[in-house]
Amino acid sequence: MIAETKATYHIEEEEQLRANMYELIGGVLRAEPNNDIINNIAKLDGDDSEMGRAFATLAKLASALTPETIRDEYVKLFIGVGRGELLPFASYYLTGFLNEKPLANLRSDMAAIGIARQDGVKEPEDHIASLMDIMAGLIRGEFGRQYSLDEQASFFRKHIEKWAGLLFQDIEAAKNAVFYAPVGTIGKVFMDIESQAFNMDAKG
Repeated sequence: MIAETKATYHIEEEEQLRANMYELIGGVLRAEPNNDIINNIAKLDGDDSEMGRAFATLAKLASALTPETIRDEYVKLFIGVGRGELLPFASYYLTGFLNEKPLANLRSDMAAIGIARQDGVKEPEDHIASLMDIMAGLIRGEFGRQYSLDEQASFFRKHIEKWAGLLFQDIEAAKNAVFYAPVGTIGKVFMDIESQAFNMDAKG
């Protein structure tokens, strides 16, 4: 959803893993997942943590369900006839309406960073996938320079922290969610990890 840039910088492995998590979550929520995304998810491993178990479940579902079934589930959840079961936009979760002040604030900050929405994208920029893409780009230094943890934390707190966890809980519990239920769990746990890490960094 965000126009790609070419400038990247060397980052530590832990930071690359963070960026990869944001990219994975954004990729599976951006649109109906293509076969390549589904096949890559089927290769994921898990462990005994809550997130690890969710990854193991997601990988099994990616192998067991047909791509068409997974894509149909995405449509039911996020598109629907008129609207899907869920509206994954910051403005909606924060105000109850689309295209409100949270979107205007995000667009202002995107302009300051030098980020543009991709041509042909119809969804507002406060879609959860767009915000995941931006966080991955901030971590990797894809927007002209490397962004510090403090800068990442500022963007996260302003545009993601207040509502994304609620969205992921809703995805986890959605009546149409099978494949996407563990995606909700992964997103929920990862948002909590990021919040705690940013808070610890601020205190340290």
